[in-house]
Amino acid sequence: MAKQKEEKTNVMRVLEQKGIPYTPHTYPHEEGVAVDGVTVARSLGQDPECVFKTLVARGASGALYVFDIPVGESLDLKKAAKAVGEKSIAMLHQKELLPLTGYVHGGCSPVGMKKQYPTVFHETAEIIDTILVSAGKIGYQVELAPADLIALVGASTADLTV
Repeated sequence: MAKQKEEKTNVMRVLEQKGIPYTPHTYPHEEGVAVDGVTVARSLGQDPECVFKTLVARGASGALYVFDIPVGESLDLKKAAKAVGEKSIAMLHQKELLPLTGYVHGGCSPVGMKKQYPTVFHETAEIIDTILVSAGKIGYQVELAPADLIALVGASTADLTV
């Protein structure tokens, strides 16, 4: 019997190219339908505090920023703006996500975007053993050391949640 080839996403290829160890995870999903992050965490048997969602916002200056926070939390726009030195920020419209990042809603990863935008992780990323983020496609996650991920994308950390 032929062994089924595991599908690799661009995120996985970037991690392998950089020599960063990771564990791939998949979860059941309907094609093209995003599921909320807490549901993803539960379906993977993971603590929602260790599974991070990737959010993209535009600052008052017009610059784009990436924020990664635990899936059960909400981004505090004022704290996020302060973390990146902007007067204010607003979430990017869903229709702008794919052309600007290369990712769809529900499959956005801080790794491998079309352009590397300034990225900030919630401060709890520094105290957890492993972090899970989208592997760049709905239904796929990667688990790795937070320090490796933060270093790879040149991110900082801050208090970002409500």
